Amino acid sequence: MKEKVSALVLAAGKGTRMYSEDPKVLRTLLGEPMLGFVLGGLEPVFGERVRVVVGFGAEKVRKAYPGYDGRFVLQEQQLGTGHALQCAWSAILASGEDYVLVVNGDVPLASGQDLAAFVEDGLSAGVDLAFLTIELDDPGAYGRVVRDASGGACIVEAKDFDPSAHGRPTGEINAGIYLLRVSAVDKVLHGLTNANKGGEFYITDLAELVARAGGKVSALSRGRDENLLGINNARELLAAEESLRVRIVDGLIDSGVVIRQAGSVRVGPRVRIAPGCEVCGPCELLGDTLLEPGAVVESGCVVKDSQLGVRSVVHSFSHLERAVLGVGCHAGPFARLRPGAVLEDDARVGNFVEMKKSVLGPGAKAGHLSYLGDAFIGAGANIGAGTITCNYDGVNKHVTRIGAKAFIGSNTALVAPVTVGDEALVGAGSVITKEVPPGALAIARGKQIVRERRKNPA
Repeated sequence: MKEKVSALVLAAGKGTRMYSEDPKVLRTLLGEPMLGFVLGGLEPVFGERVRVVVGFGAEKVRKAYPGYDGRFVLQEQQLGTGHALQCAWSAILASGEDYVLVVNGDVPLASGQDLAAFVEDGLSAGVDLAFLTIELDDPGAYGRVVRDASGGACIVEAKDFDPSAHGRPTGEINAGIYLLRVSAVDKVLHGLTNANKGGEFYITDLAELVARAGGKVSALSRGRDENLLGINNARELLAAEESLRVRIVDGLIDSGVVIRQAGSVRVGPRVRIAPGCEVCGPCELLGDTLLEPGAVVESGCVVKDSQLGVRSVVHSFSHLERAVLGVGCHAGPFARLRPGAVLEDDARVGNFVEMKKSVLGPGAKAGHLSYLGDAFIGAGANIGAGTITCNYDGVNKHVTRIGAKAFIGSNTALVAPVTVGDEALVGAGSVITKEVPPGALAIARGKQIVRERRKNPA
């Protein structure tokens, strides 16, 4: 495109129908904020020429997207979408752009290709203002598109729509995506008023203002493309999430991933799964998760921001977050791997084992009922059932080190900081507070006393 075009995302609204303390644009679909979908569609097309208007919960949005520092525009009072554009207008003028694409931050399923095609269509037509429309059987609370006999079009907000004045509703609605010629809109932008039932300044009123000023306004229909729908309430959020879920799961199946009970499997947009992997629902794979060839996730699992190596298996009802499994590892059933948990090749954790910020070396095993926190466990070590690394003294966390081929007996408490050497053996029921040298046997438990049992008097 010859013209200089930037993008502006309107993300200042509270979203009162969401009933949330967070900004609407931070509500999630498959674990990802809806604003992230919008930005992800715009960035490949516009690069750093993307600005974001923030208002309600501005600091939360800034924190969620630190890469946009310097490109946020603050709308201190949320006085409507038109006012949001006014807040950003000086920055748009200063950058010398010819056009600006304005996108509501609650349209997460609009793809970058959709947006780029809309821009190209608008530029080719030489518009001063263009907006996208779609058709619905029930327009609900969306802004109505009103067309006249001459081909002109304007947008009327749902609460202001009057059939006696605007005609019979057709089901054509505004998708909340606009292309504005800066020079044309600059002449009319500050003519927006809030003389409407909502008492707000609407960006939608620009279509009529530009047309009155002699500008070319086009309403470009995309038929029944529900990917362009905005999200205003919980039902619409869940419908969009389900649409996205089906799209992702179907794509994975087509690529060669075996997904059993696919209707109950939730996979986030950043998850990568190699062909030949198996996933069984119900389960969730979210965030920056990677399944390498041959990996298996059984039913009932939640896997977030984690990596499963070749042929690794996560057994049923396990929970992984920011964990890494090497080649041929097994976790679960009922395992919990918290951030920083690493299983090196062929390592295994079994039922009711919790790991946090710990490394289980190659071939090492922790089969049952253990907590391993801030621990480094060598290759081939065996951690008996009920073993606990006592890593917290009430103020600080401390490290436990267990050497290669060490054997830790059942029901052992390792009071950190402590080291158990290579091939050392710790007797069951011990409380270890001092270093155990390599190859040594350590037993630290009370002496067993056996006496004749007293008989109860008759």
